[in-house]
Parts: sequence; structure tokens; C-alpha cells
Amino acid sequence: MPEGSALNPGKSRRWTVIASGALCGLLALVVIYTKPNAFYSPIAVMIVAAIGLAAVLLQLRFYNQEQARPLHTPVWLNALGILFALAALFSGVLHLSPAIAQLMPLGAIGAFSISSAIILHGFRKRKATQR
Repeated sequence: MPEGSALNPGKSRRWTVIASGALCGLLALVVIYTKPNAFYSPIAVMIVAAIGLAAVLLQLRFYNQEQARPLHTPVWLNALGILFALAALFSGVLHLSPAIAQLMPLGAIGAFSISSAIILHGFRKRKATQR
């Protein structure tokens, strides 16, 4: 019986726990080394949303290794979120107006959130059909 199967979840569960711990540690570093006033910035929220999306994508990768029919991410939505994030980070270089500069991280947060919601909905949908 291969490791990581339904009856022997040792290997896949171990890597999932390690990856979850690493992402929690990354979030802790962001919170610890960020001044409290920075959390009023949409860019700080965007970074936390990007870390959350990374967690969901990592979960998807482990999930797809165990499934015959893998789930797929909405690549165009993730790419849109990355473009919004880059525009937010380089808004000074791009000479964006302050109003547009504040909309860029909010667009990235929205794209990352919708992408994560689609993936999590796919997890739940698959689990419901397997019962």
C-alpha cells in the first residue's frame, strides 16, 4: 500500500502539517515585524491575503497528489491579482493617483479572495460527492 493513501495518510498529512506550520510562521513574522500603524494600509492586508492564497494553493497541490481528477486554479484570476499587487507596490514609479493607488491592493485582495473561495468550494464539492 503506497504511503499517503486513504488508509495510510502518514506521509501526505506530515507534509501538510509542515507546510501549514511554515505558513503560520510566515504570517507570525509579518505581524511581529510590522508596526501597528502599517495594518491600516491596504498593502499590508494585500500581503496577508497573498500569503493566504499561497496556503490555499499549497493545500491544492497536496490535494491533487491524492486525487485521480485534480482540481485546477483559476490562473487568469491569480494573474490578475498579481498584476494588481505589482501595480500597488510600484504605484509611485507608475505615477498613479492616490485614489487609483489605493484601489490596486483592494483589487489584488479581491482577486486572491475569489480565487481562494473557488478552490475551497471545489474541495467541499468533491468531498460531498465522495460521501
